[in-house]
Amino acid sequence: MTSKLLLLCFLFFLSCSHLLLSSSFSFSNSTKICPHGQALALLQFKQSFSIDNSSSRYCNVLGGTPSYPKTEYWKEGSDCCSWDGVSCDLVTGHVIELDLSCSWLSGTIHSNSTLFRFPHLQRLNLAFNNFNGSFVSAGFGRFSSLTHLNLSASLFLGLISPKISYLSNLVSLDLSLNWDVEFRPHGFDSLVQKLTKLQKLHLLGIYISSVFPNSLLNGSSLISLDLSHSGLYGRFPDNDIHLPKLQLLHLWGNYNLDGNFPRFSENNSLIDLDLSSTNFSRELPASIGNLKSLQILGLSNCQVLGSIPASLENLTQITFLSLYGNHFSGKIPNVFNNLRNLISLDLSKNNFSGQIPPSIGNLTNLRMLDFSDNHLEGAIPSSIYGLSSLSYVSLQYNLFNGTIPSWLYTLPSLLELDLSHNKFTGHIGEFQFNSLENIDLSINELHGSIPTSIFELVNLSSLRLFSNNLSGVLETSKFEKLINLNDLDLSNNMLSLTMSSNSNSMLPNIESIDLSNNNISGILSWNMGKDTLSYLNLSYNFISGFEMLPWSSMRFLDLHFNLLQGQLPTPKNSTYFFSVSHNKLSGEISPLICKASSMGVLELSHNNFGGMLPHCLGNFSKDLFVLNLRRNQFHGIIPQTFLKGNSIRTLDFNGNQLEGLVSLIMCRELEVLDLGNNKINDMFPHWLGALPKLQVLVLCSNHFHGHIGVSKIKSPFMSLRIIDLAHNDFEGNLPEMYLRSLKATMNIDEGNMTGRYMGGAYYQGSMVVTIKGLEMEFVKILNTFTIVDLSSNKFQGDIPECIGNLNSLRGLNLSRNYLTGHIPLSFKILKMLESLDLSSNKLSGRIPQELTSLTFLEVLNLSQNHLTGFIPQGSQFQTFENDSYYGNPGLCGFPLSKRCTTDEVLDPSQEIVAEFESGFDWKITLIGYGCGLVSGFSLGCLIFLSGNLNGLCGLLIRTFTR
Repeated sequence: MTSKLLLLCFLFFLSCSHLLLSSSFSFSNSTKICPHGQALALLQFKQSFSIDNSSSRYCNVLGGTPSYPKTEYWKEGSDCCSWDGVSCDLVTGHVIELDLSCSWLSGTIHSNSTLFRFPHLQRLNLAFNNFNGSFVSAGFGRFSSLTHLNLSASLFLGLISPKISYLSNLVSLDLSLNWDVEFRPHGFDSLVQKLTKLQKLHLLGIYISSVFPNSLLNGSSLISLDLSHSGLYGRFPDNDIHLPKLQLLHLWGNYNLDGNFPRFSENNSLIDLDLSSTNFSRELPASIGNLKSLQILGLSNCQVLGSIPASLENLTQITFLSLYGNHFSGKIPNVFNNLRNLISLDLSKNNFSGQIPPSIGNLTNLRMLDFSDNHLEGAIPSSIYGLSSLSYVSLQYNLFNGTIPSWLYTLPSLLELDLSHNKFTGHIGEFQFNSLENIDLSINELHGSIPTSIFELVNLSSLRLFSNNLSGVLETSKFEKLINLNDLDLSNNMLSLTMSSNSNSMLPNIESIDLSNNNISGILSWNMGKDTLSYLNLSYNFISGFEMLPWSSMRFLDLHFNLLQGQLPTPKNSTYFFSVSHNKLSGEISPLICKASSMGVLELSHNNFGGMLPHCLGNFSKDLFVLNLRRNQFHGIIPQTFLKGNSIRTLDFNGNQLEGLVSLIMCRELEVLDLGNNKINDMFPHWLGALPKLQVLVLCSNHFHGHIGVSKIKSPFMSLRIIDLAHNDFEGNLPEMYLRSLKATMNIDEGNMTGRYMGGAYYQGSMVVTIKGLEMEFVKILNTFTIVDLSSNKFQGDIPECIGNLNSLRGLNLSRNYLTGHIPLSFKILKMLESLDLSSNKLSGRIPQELTSLTFLEVLNLSQNHLTGFIPQGSQFQTFENDSYYGNPGLCGFPLSKRCTTDEVLDPSQEIVAEFESGFDWKITLIGYGCGLVSGFSLGCLIFLSGNLNGLCGLLIRTFTR
């Protein structure tokens, strides 16, 4: 019986095998090869493109697949169904799928392309090629059977044909990353309404310019929706979202799309939600806890406020949580106990306060932790020690204090540690692992020496410990193992430095070193990074010299405020910024400096250089925008070799012995010209009025003379806001034409200018104000600061009423001249005025009561005139003392001891309206760079100079640039 059963089974197997083989043979015989016409169309399509591997260069990064030239293997005479990227119907042989993504194709798909001769095509993927100049044309609408269309990242452009909406069988449409493609008006709405079978719709970067269509929220078939960076605007629908199959929703980068955070029902499958860089506001709703499948939540750079809801703890599958750049406040809730899958947590740039919640310690899979830019305080909990997977820790810009917890030194995978801008104290501990690549502990209160373990971190790329209280001797030999170090900043500490004899080969990849403001002294022979170093700042030390400047790639070299002696070291030809100001260097400037043809800033001020200036200084670098030689002993004339098209913005020759002034009319970018405190004997240089960007002009303390008169230039000095002509021999009337042209001192919009300083990233000005021998330094020059100083000349006649038009003026000094007449009533318009000095003239009449409306006025000197009558009372005038008025025997009233008689009491109805003559004469003791005041400083700091304010007439505002 058993043998019979086995025999029957064997016969059944043979029968089944025969049927299978017969069926296979029959099917094979019925398979069709690719139709000749379609093979020919594919070959013609291939021939319309060139092969360029750069056309698919982003394929690996963004597409996640390798790229190669698929069409290279298409050969005539072979079955096209066997070609790479081509799939055919097994029965008819028609091409039904064409996948040429990442195929290095470069060229244009024209409207008559043979691509559109495949009516049976079901899937078409042309992603990650270069079809620059191609349109999403009507031809794509011919594929009536198409279910999948992917044209992403292929440089299409122009308007999308409305016939795309005819593809009614489309399940997946991806046009992403074609940044120059857009829908016609209402084209997107039409597409959404007609393509009802869509499961995937990705339009990242396609310009839609539409409100978010409500109909999309009713598409129950949607699985993946990406409309990021597509110009959506208006309000996102407030109704609940019922898309049970939706797994991905990306709307990031739609900056004008606002509304509340979407409300999702409990019946959802959402895995990836990114609403970053939109205008979603209000608080996060408790319904966010319904997203129990969510793995990725991006909500950065929105307007969300309030606190994090406790229901966040329900997101047990979350791996990526980014809430940075919002307005969250309050304490970070203790909701992380169940979020054990979290890999990345970013709560930076919010307003969180309080301490780090202890449940953070349960995030054992966490790799990235960023709480930076908040108001968190207290010590970092030492109990958080289970975060052994951390590779990135960023807690900068908070109020943390105490010592750095020991567990941070024991993280085996840590790559980056940033605790800067806090209040940490104590010593820096020893790191136990050498995985670290970036360390930033700057701007804290750490002290002690740099731990030896830091010099064992062979992977270290950036070390920033600046602005602490670190001390000790830094031996260059310790850097031997830091072969990957690129950036070193130990500035603003108390470190000293010793050199080793074998430093040549150390730090082979270093590009930037900042050791400024330390205790480094002596002659340096350090040449680490001689082939790579481009930035070196050793300023504010006690260095007396260098054996050499060996760095062949140097761009930025700052040695100012040291004890350098001897000749000027010659910078390398590649140098862009070179500062040796405030040293003890001497001798003449060698013409070799003119080989530095890339120089942008040459700062040699405050030394003992002498001799004539090299003729090449004016034209050795087309990039030169700052030339500062102030307070040296140069003589002769200023070089006249400035060429047309130069970039000069600042010329500062103050405090030398220069005698000749040449035309600088070629310096069309000039903003600051300081020639103060020299020996220039000349008439007023009217041609300066033609420089369109000149803001600061300082000619004080020279031998300029004669009448200023009028200019032949129609609108001179349109940008000028600081002018100092003090201590010269100008005469005649004040030149009214120039005063009327000072548009930059009128109607300044301080709201838009606040915080803006003259200069750039490499160079900003500072000023020294000198009053009665007392110097006060103000760092930086605000663009809102305006001052006119024409003191200590021989001007005469009345003060022009038009000065009142300079309503943004901060300082006015006309002292020590021969001015007559009355104080103009128009001065009441100078609402921003902080300092007014009219002393030592021949002014007469009353002090206008209207001046009490100048509520910013903090320094007033009217002494040594012929003023009479009652001193105005009220406002700032209550703060001025006798010295503001002495030498005017006709004045009476507070603060003078002389009481007023009945006839002397001020009667506004009898005020004499001051007449004025046309004319304007400049006399400044400021330089805004030279002898002048700088923007934004309050003269209130000068009020303490009680006593004889007679010296105020000699107000010198000297500026030096750094």
